[in-house]
Amino acid sequence: MNNALKDLIEQAWNNRELLKDNAVQKAIRDVVDELDCGRLRIAEKGADGWHVNEWLKKAVILYFPINQMETIECSPFEYHDKVPLKHDYASSQVRVVPHAVARHGAFLAPGVVLMPSYVNIGAYVDSGTMVDTWATVGSCAQIGKHVHLSGGVGIGGVLEPVQAAPVIIEDHCFIGSRCIVVEGVIVEEESVLGANTVITASTHIIDVTGPEPITMKGRVPARSIVIPGSYTRHFPAGDYQVNCALIIGRRTESTDKKTSLNNALRDFGVSV
Repeated sequence: MNNALKDLIEQAWNNRELLKDNAVQKAIRDVVDELDCGRLRIAEKGADGWHVNEWLKKAVILYFPINQMETIECSPFEYHDKVPLKHDYASSQVRVVPHAVARHGAFLAPGVVLMPSYVNIGAYVDSGTMVDTWATVGSCAQIGKHVHLSGGVGIGGVLEPVQAAPVIIEDHCFIGSRCIVVEGVIVEEESVLGANTVITASTHIIDVTGPEPITMKGRVPARSIVIPGSYTRHFPAGDYQVNCALIIGRRTESTDKKTSLNNALRDFGVSV
């Protein structure tokens, strides 16, 4: 089934005239339905790391031109959009607090809790994860199991270019209040980002736990304790401070993830 869907999506991507064909439209809708229930996902982790299923991103992009604008009423609220909202949360075993919004095509696993927040199409939110108040999960972002996205967290989304990787937050991570993670950054399992940490693809992530700093970009190593920082950079107009992210410690491996997290927050004085 997936190969047949993929072939139709690829044909329509290369020839937009095919979007008028009923079979092509059905294939696009079928893909979005599969994303919605979690049987397909935009990015998957294999033995060699994460890889992007580009054809699924193409299907999401093609979903917009085949849909018409419609009024969506959730009394007393009203919306006007091309993508319907998710529904029937009870059967999915998902807790949704007003005024949380998740679009059709986003997967929410059993045990997910949405405080008043937003989850966009193509996103995948795994079991036991809390999306706290005013947090946003962008299109195609991948959120692991038992993650806590604190209040006001911004997880970036991406549709185009289709080869661009989404933001990935792996299992058991804690993302502190008002953090921003965008541009395909991977936060590996059990990491903690302190409040107001901003990480983009070009942000210097500096490990300061050893005798010499180690700088990396685009990836927070597993079990890292991270806080916002700055470093001095020379410009033609003078020397100025540039934002960075500092790795100041590591969470210890433990089967009790909650205890491990609490210890990390206490030991390193991380603001959340």
